[in-house]
Amino acid sequence: MEIKAGLMDFEALNKMVRADAEDGKKLVLREVNGQRYIGCGLCGSAEIDVYGTPGNDMAAFLNGPSITVYGNGQDQLGNTMNAGTVVVHGSVGDTAGYSMRGGEIFVKGSAGSRVGIHMKAYKEHHPVLVIGGSVGDFCGEYMAGGTLIVLGQGGKPSPITRYCASGIHGGKLVLRGEVSPSQIAREADVLPMDEETLSEIEPLIERWCGYFGGDKRELLSGKFTLIKPKGKNPFARLYTNNVY
Repeated sequence: MEIKAGLMDFEALNKMVRADAEDGKKLVLREVNGQRYIGCGLCGSAEIDVYGTPGNDMAAFLNGPSITVYGNGQDQLGNTMNAGTVVVHGSVGDTAGYSMRGGEIFVKGSAGSRVGIHMKAYKEHHPVLVIGGSVGDFCGEYMAGGTLIVLGQGGKPSPITRYCASGIHGGKLVLRGEVSPSQIAREADVLPMDEETLSEIEPLIERWCGYFGGDKRELLSGKFTLIKPKGKNPFARLYTNNVY
């Protein structure tokens, strides 16, 4: 099933997408032109190919389907996503993976600020976000769970900018490339890569290479930095009723 989005209103487009996705059809959306909420709240196992530039909150609350974008994404990609897979053959805007609770997002290019903000994990739900390029300020802000990988492709001197892992209290970030302690928030521990984490990220990097090309061995041979929280309550001393 193909839908030509063009200048179609986002509500009309999403009504068509939902009807066809619930019927289990493979969907191809062409000439997407900033329409918001594509795939929002979809369940099941639908497959959707998107050609163009989807608008904000694509795949928000996604709960199973697979969405592949042949272009760039805008802000809040995968907002509060539960399950499924999103693959972006370009770059994305701010707050990708915002409050992600499960599923996987793979981005070929770079991302804006606050990537992975408030990612969380619960029982068998473990969200994964892999960015191929670099990210902006506050990457991994308030992270509570999951795995966020920034591969640092694209020639920038560092995969991150400032205030990385500000307020982190769960999960882990894996950064490939040169990282200065001044770029990391004080709530986080800056650690050398360990074998357990390397084994965990290897299949994820292999999948990233499968989607976008690249040499897994070359990527894994780079310098990695592991970021984890120092504690589970980084703001304890801000509140007088806390015991510490």
